[in-house]
Amino acid sequence: MSNYIESLHWRYATKKFDSTKKLSDEQLNTLLESVRLSASSYGLQPYHIFIVTDKEIRAKLQPASWGQSQIVDASHLIVFAAKTEVDGNWIDTYLENVSTTREIPMESLSGYGDFMKSKILELSSEEQATWAGKQTYLALGNLLSAAAELRIDSCPMEGFEPEVYNDILGLTEKGLHATVIAAVGYRSGDDETQHYKKVRQSKENLETYV
Repeated sequence: MSNYIESLHWRYATKKFDSTKKLSDEQLNTLLESVRLSASSYGLQPYHIFIVTDKEIRAKLQPASWGQSQIVDASHLIVFAAKTEVDGNWIDTYLENVSTTREIPMESLSGYGDFMKSKILELSSEEQATWAGKQTYLALGNLLSAAAELRIDSCPMEGFEPEVYNDILGLTEKGLHATVIAAVGYRSGDDETQHYKKVRQSKENLETYV
C-alpha cells in the first residue's frame, strides 16, 4: 500500500507531454483493463470509451479542447462517453452476461433485474444522463491510479466542448455523450508543473470521524 500512496504522490495533471514517447501495446491494454474492471453502479457500466490515436481527428478535437497541447501531444487520448439512455435491453444484456459468467440460471436473476429496472427506468432522460456520467468518473479514477502505478503520466480533462466531441466522433447517433477525457503518455522535460509540490487539504480539514 505504501507503494500505491507513493504513486499517488508521484502523479500530477501533466500539462506538457513528450510527443515522441508512446505507450507500448501492453501498457495501453493494462490501462484499458483497469477501466474495464472499474466499479460501477449495479455493475452496468453505462458508457463506452474511445481511444483516439488518429492524428487528424485529434487535431480537429484540439480547438474544441481550449487549444490544449495534451490533446495532440500525448501518446493516447481517451474519451469517456456515457449512454444518454439506459433501457431494459441494456439491463437484460447485463443479466445475460451475469448468468453466463457465473453459470447461474437467468430465472434466479429476475428479481434483481426487476429491482434495477424499477430504479433506473423511472428516471428522466436528464437524470439517467447524469447518473451514467457519474459512472465514467469512477472509471476515470481507476485509469489515473493504474497509470500512476505504471509511472505513466496522465491528465484528466473537463476543459472541452462535449457537443463538438459528440459531432466529430459520431457519438450522438450511438446514443452516447462525451463526459470527460484523459490524455496519457510521458511528461515533457519542459513541463514546469512536474516540479510543483502537491497541494491538497490537510487530514484535519478533510476528514471527520463520526
